[in-house]
Amino acid sequence: MTPLPSPALHIERVEAFVLRAPIATPVRTSFGVMHDRPALFVRVTDAEGVQGWGEVWCNFPACGAEHRKNLVDTVFAPLLMAQAFDGPAAAFGHLSAHTAVLAIQSGEPGPLAQAIAGLDLALWDLCARRARQPLWRYLGGTSDHVGVYASGINPDRPHETAARMLAQGHRAFKLKLGFGAARDLANLRSLRATLGDAHRLMVDANQAWSLAEALAIAPQLAPFALGWLEEPLRADRPWAEWQALAEASPVALAGGENLAGHAQFVAALDAKVFAVVQPDAAKWGGISGCWPVIDAVQRAGKTYCPHYLGAGIGLLASAHLLAASGGAGLLEIDANPNPLRTLLAGPLASINEGAARLGSATGIGIEPDIAQLRDHCRAPT
Repeated sequence: MTPLPSPALHIERVEAFVLRAPIATPVRTSFGVMHDRPALFVRVTDAEGVQGWGEVWCNFPACGAEHRKNLVDTVFAPLLMAQAFDGPAAAFGHLSAHTAVLAIQSGEPGPLAQAIAGLDLALWDLCARRARQPLWRYLGGTSDHVGVYASGINPDRPHETAARMLAQGHRAFKLKLGFGAARDLANLRSLRATLGDAHRLMVDANQAWSLAEALAIAPQLAPFALGWLEEPLRADRPWAEWQALAEASPVALAGGENLAGHAQFVAALDAKVFAVVQPDAAKWGGISGCWPVIDAVQRAGKTYCPHYLGAGIGLLASAHLLAASGGAGLLEIDANPNPLRTLLAGPLASINEGAARLGSATGIGIEPDIAQLRDHCRAPT
């Protein structure tokens, strides 16, 4: 992977926009439910009037988007506009260093890191637009091609969701587990019956199990020829537990969306538990933090697959990051309805035989219209 560019940056304006799209069917995980689809978009404008867009992870808790917007407005905008920087990576380092004690004192390292990540994505989008290049090329990529998979398949009638995504061009799929062994296994049988053996199938337990529970169910997953088992344990469990599961499981393990900081990813690689490593660039690191992590993942012979389950801006940024980094990883595309994703999907709206092309539009390739998006977010009367 090539070194990241370091162009001069002087940010004069930072704006944050909270949007919530109503949905008919809640999105369920083993630990919580989303009753609407929230998004926190950030727009940065430099001294020349060039703008860039980013997205801050805000799925949980339900009030998370508004809280993180306040952090952007009151903590990070003043820091970002206070001085010039030698590129987004320098700004990322500055924002991280100047809020490190605040993260400890407030007990909120996650929300602060998520705000920094979204701003970092916006800065990279701005730099690519200013260079009149698509972000994937600006980061040193050589191809706009990305493999994709349909994710977030809920436990209710998953075969129907999979059939719909198959018809839309998807060839790889990920089911949510953690709803009881009988239901999980029945859903897997249903999906294999719908998809056949030719298509890739992965599963995500969303940290649902103890080590004993994971060891009990893992052998029962073997007949389904799964690509990976994601987050079967809580992300904060000792590496010894992960190692015990990795040794016993017939399915390769995946994780990383709930790791934060280069040191945590290095520890995960040293533990040799993940075949697939999944940093979420809108949750921690943006591009500046994730780039060296991806490099370490690939040097270790593991697969980088970006985690992502939000709206369209972060999805496109994740796609460009994946394309730029190369490798055999897949882009996670949520199968659940979300107007804030579909209205901003750009080239990712077209999936052909399990892949998409990002094209040559500058930056992440879209120009969001906040007023139009707000119209789509008005709840029905």
